Amino acid sequence: MVKPIIAIVGRPNVGKSTFFNRVLSQRQAIVDAQEGITRDRIYGDMEWCAHPLKFVDTGGYIPDDFDIFNAAVREQAQQAMAESDLVLFMVDGKQGITASDQALAQFVRESGKPYILAVNKCDGYKTDNLIHQFHEFGLDSIMPISALNGRQIGDLLDTILSKLNLTEPPTETDDDEGLRLAIVGMPNVGKSSLTNALLQKERTIVTPIAGTTRDAIDAHIKWHGEDVTLVDTAGLRKLAKIKDKIEYYSTVRTQNAIHSANVVLVLIDAEKGFGKQDKSIVDFVMDKGKGLIFVVNKWDLIQKETYTMKNFEDEIRYQFKALDHYPLLFISAITKQRIHKVLETAWEVYKRSQDLVSTKKLNDALDKIITKNPPSAEQGRLIRIKYATQVSRSPSVIALYSNHPKAVKTSYKRYIENQLRLYFNFNGIPFKLSFRKK
Repeated sequence: MVKPIIAIVGRPNVGKSTFFNRVLSQRQAIVDAQEGITRDRIYGDMEWCAHPLKFVDTGGYIPDDFDIFNAAVREQAQQAMAESDLVLFMVDGKQGITASDQALAQFVRESGKPYILAVNKCDGYKTDNLIHQFHEFGLDSIMPISALNGRQIGDLLDTILSKLNLTEPPTETDDDEGLRLAIVGMPNVGKSSLTNALLQKERTIVTPIAGTTRDAIDAHIKWHGEDVTLVDTAGLRKLAKIKDKIEYYSTVRTQNAIHSANVVLVLIDAEKGFGKQDKSIVDFVMDKGKGLIFVVNKWDLIQKETYTMKNFEDEIRYQFKALDHYPLLFISAITKQRIHKVLETAWEVYKRSQDLVSTKKLNDALDKIITKNPPSAEQGRLIRIKYATQVSRSPSVIALYSNHPKAVKTSYKRYIENQLRLYFNFNGIPFKLSFRKK
């Protein structure tokens, strides 16, 4: 089902992200009294009167400011308006009209899109007369709202449906989201550059400044007819190095993006190599049971000899043995070197993660594994593993039923896991063994 897109635009600190979070009923965009928190376009889906709507939160629009961030934010806001079906132009009723508001009002008029002028921070009926100052813009459809306490939000959503002529009840459709691919890593490893390269357009803001991306940014594409959602995330640093609450909330958004993804790309900088924080990120992804692909970006900057790539890979796998079971790609987001392998590999891992291993094949393999090396007796108790079945996928969990499940040693559990990986194609997929009482 095609969802109408509503772009929320306005100058900084008029309450766009507060409104965005209000209609989505979740804290998807970071909100703070500090100006300029939102930078990229952030998408969110909701339903009103059974009609699905897609809202786009944008950064604060500042005309004629050529600061590296403000110029990029302005471009993102203009792209959001260009792709939208309706523009929600938001102003601050308490602060009144500014030069930025006037410039943006002119831009809204010239866009030719249906629009609504929402005067925010009208927290009670006594403040509704604040809307009259904005008649100066020559725009109709002016509504007083309060994004903070939710006042008049329902009326605004009703007006949006009316403006979009959404009167007929929508037909039921299958909303399978397909592959959700999160791109994570430390700051400045090239996550946003890779997102833009895969999309083949400037979807997220890229600068040499670490911490440019703050929210988790969704971008939807069709890949060989399949639905793929790319999630660009903020860089993950050690908690001890996080100095302000904005970066802390960015980290929370990234962790949530990992939690909701099917497959996660963990990027590292080829020049900096594989460090402790990269290992911590990989551990976090594996612990969440997500499909994982390890990606070495900026490979174009490495001076190469005959075995440079193999030596680099061997060193990573030597430092972190668990990565033996996960794909490792060498790419350059800037030169587009090998980036076609990213979606190909991610889709293969995703499809594997959706398949359940048949119980018969699993038990046939288990019989051979145990016959080859049976579990040792513990305190005179003979341990028998009778039966196995896969009880979950995403994360993958294999239950093994035993007469003494707590007596099975960790080393033997690791042996069974390694042997199962030899029998079945779990490449890129973490799985857990759950020993249970028969």
